[in-house]
Amino acid sequence: MDVRQGGPLIVTEDEGLLDDLLRLCAAAGAVPEVAHGAAPRRGGWENARLVLVGDDCAMRLSGVARREGVVLVGRDHDDSGVWQRAVGVGAQNVALLPDGESWLVDRIADAVEGMGRPAVTVGVIGGRGGAGASTLACALAVGAARGGRQTMLIDGDPLGGGLDVLLGGERAEGLRWPAFADSRGRVAGRALEEALPELYSLRVLSWDRGECTAVPPDAMRAVLAAARRRGGVVVVDLPRRLDETALEALGQLDMGLLVVPAELRAVAAAHRVASVVGMMLGDLRAVVRGPFGPGFDGQEVARLLGLPLAGELDPEPGLPEALNAGRPPGGGERGPLARFSAEFWGRALAGTGGMPV
Repeated sequence: MDVRQGGPLIVTEDEGLLDDLLRLCAAAGAVPEVAHGAAPRRGGWENARLVLVGDDCAMRLSGVARREGVVLVGRDHDDSGVWQRAVGVGAQNVALLPDGESWLVDRIADAVEGMGRPAVTVGVIGGRGGAGASTLACALAVGAARGGRQTMLIDGDPLGGGLDVLLGGERAEGLRWPAFADSRGRVAGRALEEALPELYSLRVLSWDRGECTAVPPDAMRAVLAAARRRGGVVVVDLPRRLDETALEALGQLDMGLLVVPAELRAVAAAHRVASVVGMMLGDLRAVVRGPFGPGFDGQEVARLLGLPLAGELDPEPGLPEALNAGRPPGGGERGPLARFSAEFWGRALAGTGGMPV
């Protein structure tokens, strides 16, 4: 990655400081350009998204052409003159190590990943067991990717068997949740995306078949935040058992979809789920799954739940046979799942200022 792709420009002659900055760049998933003991290459200063100037070089660069995105990096917390030197190089911020390391990693990662529109993030949860939430989550992700949107599907249900299995990709190369169980702080969005299996033009973070059946809330927070920063669309399959990790995921959703079969017992069960999820999520909508009986359609189920209706979903012909054959839910351009997905994304993304890709 060169500087034009987002890697910062480092200007310092301090070997110790350079080692620290290279370490922080690696943590942020960035490959920097280094002007060590020499002036930046022609155009390097002007074109870098972020410039990290060592305090040792501040006097030499005083009066350099002003630009945005300059950070003066030093170590001496007792040196009040560092702010004056920052003004001299046109730095908007000063980072004093080691205290400022976390802030600086975030700043470098922002430069690498860009500061575009965050992903439209939708969670899917079943109103009762077997409601078809995982199937709908997969279909929504497949449909978003088919529409040309950058898409990530995150399996938030450790007891669900793995969304990679549902997509027929359990043998696909890439990392699963256990590899991210120790994640804390900032996870580089690009590195996350590149580490995951790619199935049907989307990235999937699923569970493996090992003994790990949970990740800490901090890991969910870090991973989902990284996915959102990448932009496009993120779909999260949520468990009905809302532990601290699932609640962490709820806190990052733009919208939740509660999948409810059109049955009285299912509505009763879904009402309990909705009461809990609704306390954490401002935009929760019902997806009512058929078949529908007389006088008991999607509008009636949504009314009973006190939720807006996101749409009705008719039974998918041949779904078990398709899954057994390794074809994903909603994989074809026809059928109830594909139609629902296309209509849903058309509405959900209409107010985002354009299609996130």
